[in-house]
Amino acid sequence: MSLMEYIESGGVIMEVLIAMNTLGVAIMVTKAIQYWLYNGKIKVHAHAIVEEFSAIGSGENETVLLVIKELLQSRLKRLEKGMPTIKIVATTATLFGLLGTVIGVLMAFEAIAKVGMGDPSSFAKGISMALVTTVGGLIVAIIHTIGYNYLIAYLDRIEANLEAELLFHFYGSK
Repeated sequence: MSLMEYIESGGVIMEVLIAMNTLGVAIMVTKAIQYWLYNGKIKVHAHAIVEEFSAIGSGENETVLLVIKELLQSRLKRLEKGMPTIKIVATTATLFGLLGTVIGVLMAFEAIAKVGMGDPSSFAKGISMALVTTVGGLIVAIIHTIGYNYLIAYLDRIEANLEAELLFHFYGSK
């Protein structure tokens, strides 16, 4: 049995899982490239935050830190765009796989009710769909859970690097 035959045996649920996987992987690759490029120019971004802060004003050290922290968080929020989609794919793929399992088992029982247990091929299609969608849902969920956690860790590293650059700019030592 070829890969395409497995996918076709999963029916509409597998098509939904493939669409979710394609979207999620595209976002993960885009975010990884975006984060890599952003982290490579961390000094430029820190300088931009400093310039933005200079336009707002100055003050005591505590006020400066508070304003800088807010500016930093607003930039990080922009970088996080798309991450909720990856998390949604990671969490719902398992549920779609489970839905396919239930639909496949129902199809198998309907086939058994119509022709009885004498011909296993009559209910094999339902059992096949149940198993294929379960595997498909788990594969999509595992890929996106790993990708999401990796990207969140990368974003945390970017935040730490940006904070270090900003502290160096304002206080002169790392």
